Amino acid sequence: MKVAIPVENGLLCSHFGHAPQFAIVEIENGSIKGSSIETPPPHEPGVLPRWLKELGVSHVICGGIGARAVELLNQAGIEVIAGIAPEDPAKIVEAFVAGNLQGATGPTCSGHGEGHGHGHKCAH
Repeated sequence: MKVAIPVENGLLCSHFGHAPQFAIVEIENGSIKGSSIETPPPHEPGVLPRWLKELGVSHVICGGIGARAVELLNQAGIEVIAGIAPEDPAKIVEAFVAGNLQGATGPTCSGHGEGHGHGHKCAH
């Protein structure tokens, strides 16, 4: 499986769609087999889910994320774990592999349909 974590300044980025980079971590048999830092394409609706699917990502672990992004990721076969606090991605992956990562499987932000900065409410 491959896990994607949006990162900024070495920590989980508080908002999925605004992340300047993603940590992509490959996990096999409960162990980390490899990782890389990738720069996503420019943010537009639907671009990040397609890009992550092309990278072979099966899970996204993030802080804040809107309903449409969750829907598009799920349609691409990518499971979402949201509401995670900013932390070192290595610690997040350790908790995930150990089965100790507590998060939401749905959106944690609302108001993204009106454009950035208009009615944006996040619970992260």
